[in-house]
Amino acid sequence: MGVKFTVPATELAVTIMMFVMVFLMPLADHIICSKLGISLRDGVSENPKADDLLHIRKIILVGIFMVYLAILGYVAFFSRSAANDYLLHISFYQDLSNSIKIDYGVLELIKILFTKGPGEALSHVKIVNMDDFMQVYLNIVMFVPMGYLLPYVFDWYRRSHITAKVTFTSFLATLLIENIQLITKLGFYDCDDIISNTFGGFLGQLFYIMFAYVLVHPDFRKEALSRIKWRIRSLKSAFHPFYSKLHVARITVYAQDKDEVREFYEDKLGFRLKKAIDISEDETNYLFDFRKNQIEVRCSPAYKDLPLQNIVLACNNSEFLKEKLDKHGISCSGYEEDPYTGLRIFTFMGPDEVYFTIIEE
Repeated sequence: MGVKFTVPATELAVTIMMFVMVFLMPLADHIICSKLGISLRDGVSENPKADDLLHIRKIILVGIFMVYLAILGYVAFFSRSAANDYLLHISFYQDLSNSIKIDYGVLELIKILFTKGPGEALSHVKIVNMDDFMQVYLNIVMFVPMGYLLPYVFDWYRRSHITAKVTFTSFLATLLIENIQLITKLGFYDCDDIISNTFGGFLGQLFYIMFAYVLVHPDFRKEALSRIKWRIRSLKSAFHPFYSKLHVARITVYAQDKDEVREFYEDKLGFRLKKAIDISEDETNYLFDFRKNQIEVRCSPAYKDLPLQNIVLACNNSEFLKEKLDKHGISCSGYEEDPYTGLRIFTFMGPDEVYFTIIEE
């Protein structure tokens, strides 16, 4: 005897919210920004007022994220009444095991999936307890927008190790919710909820890559395939075992006036003078340090007719950096497009034909 399928109002509302935020919002955002001539790839925008419009867009996106948090808070706390006792549920996967019956073991089901197709595999999976099933479904779907909106709205989550950051944040958020529910007696501390919520955040991250990121970066699949091929080719290379451990540690440039060099790098840019080595009376080598970036400047009046030297630094929020440089008397160029990445860049001149290129991160 089958179970009659009915969708409660809360589950239906959460599903609609997920659909709007995950599928409709990025499409609308992309269309509106394209119409306004705004680049969402940190490239050069056609609209001269793009910076102001992007700031407004960021405020709107943060507002959407706050609305999501308000809905999450309502579902987690205010949609239920307080219990008389502190309740804990520490059995793993009990809700899922109570709601679904599988004719075979998991390994056999996977074998059927790959040999006879998903239709045959699903025919051996039956929902026997709709209430428990919908509880698991709600816990997963409720956190899909969390994993989706974090990288969509906030720059920090779009940088390296996106999946780890988003998944860990989703885990911390659900851990906080479960503890508040336990303390306030609004619900009970449920280990199944922690697993389901965290998995929902992970799914949201995957949806972000599949829909929002690919929409703005149409060459993503091609680049991903190229990276996989490169990984395979590089297995026998000398640097491969050290791929995650190596980074560019130092750049060396040449200059004439050591006093001008110190004023520019130390006073204006804020680099730390780590060491100065006097080679001779007229020749001095400086090592400037700024976090992991080191610049060695070899100074000597003998260095004449110096060639063009270029130092490239990555920066987030380049508009603010340009303002700070201008306040320190450093003139910057307008934005241009980097021919390799399509990201926007600007330049400014240092002593002795040293060009600094700032690329939007």
